[in-house]
Amino acid sequence: MKYDITITKTAHPKERPADESKLGFGSIFTDHMFLMDYQAEKGWHNARILPFGPLPIHPASTVLHYGAEVFEGMKAYRAADGTIRLFRPMENIRRLNNSAERLCLPELDEEGCMDILKTLVELEKDWIPHSEGTSLYIRPFLFGNDPHLGVHAVHNAVFAVICSPVGAYYAEGLNPVKIAIESEDVRAVRGGTGYAKCGGNYAASLRAGERAERRGYTQVLWLDGVERKYIEEVGAMNVMFKINGKIVTPALTGSVLPGITRKSCVELLRDWGYEVEERLISVTELFDAVESGALEEAWGTGTAAVVSPIGHLFYQGKEYTISGNKIGPLTQKLYDQLTGIQWGRLEDPRGWSVVVCNG
Repeated sequence: MKYDITITKTAHPKERPADESKLGFGSIFTDHMFLMDYQAEKGWHNARILPFGPLPIHPASTVLHYGAEVFEGMKAYRAADGTIRLFRPMENIRRLNNSAERLCLPELDEEGCMDILKTLVELEKDWIPHSEGTSLYIRPFLFGNDPHLGVHAVHNAVFAVICSPVGAYYAEGLNPVKIAIESEDVRAVRGGTGYAKCGGNYAASLRAGERAERRGYTQVLWLDGVERKYIEEVGAMNVMFKINGKIVTPALTGSVLPGITRKSCVELLRDWGYEVEERLISVTELFDAVESGALEEAWGTGTAAVVSPIGHLFYQGKEYTISGNKIGPLTQKLYDQLTGIQWGRLEDPRGWSVVVCNG
């Protein structure tokens, strides 16, 4: 089904950034946003694009008191042939619905959601930057909006989409990042909300992230929440290791976010003939591989950073250097392949790239 979208254009367009090298990440927003309401007795209705601005929320709203919220992260790219493209958008839509189901939020029609994304991106296409490595970050989010207190399934909700022209997620760009393995706090446990992309997971990570940043590290690498010994994921990325020629990445056990870039990397690597093991990997096994020289490369994967090489790992007072603190050849190949498809410079035999419109 398609949602009937009304469009109200802004009477006061913003000035677009003149220097795309200073875009940063997530601090500049486009002229418009999408909103749609849900009521249990009516379903989704009142789909509308309107000028970007504050959201009116009741002080007792479910999202404020009980964290009933899920979100996604996507990008629109200005391709080499002049078209505007999305990368595997249906994967994001399905993951959003999986997250919503876990938090008892109403799900969206897949095709209708795709139409929403295309309509908004086409309207905001002039905001998509032109420079190498830049894109339009798209943030769909869905939250409970019941205007009274009480813990229960959501009866009223809002679906929204906002957009932001962005550069690199990490200030380091494609240079290796420094990661601290967290041994005190945990992010998620099996049976919890670890596989859902919800705000609570990220809020729970902030304390450890602050500790790591004070020590000079970019992100935290989480261990499992039960035995505190198995590698799970980095704060904003899934993680992969090349050990003795094989690729090892933590299994999706329910406490790890099923990343779309992770999935794409696994598919590419297998197509290239690599053996990819999705399994439990202990921190002891990882550092045994570091000390023996078996660990050849390590990298994170995610929509925001695409592929990010890991140059240093810190654990229990000791820092380990990975791949000479340089991007490894396989990490570079993955980055080149994924960004080549996303920006339309390389062939896309799998149909991952979805054309929205001409630029």
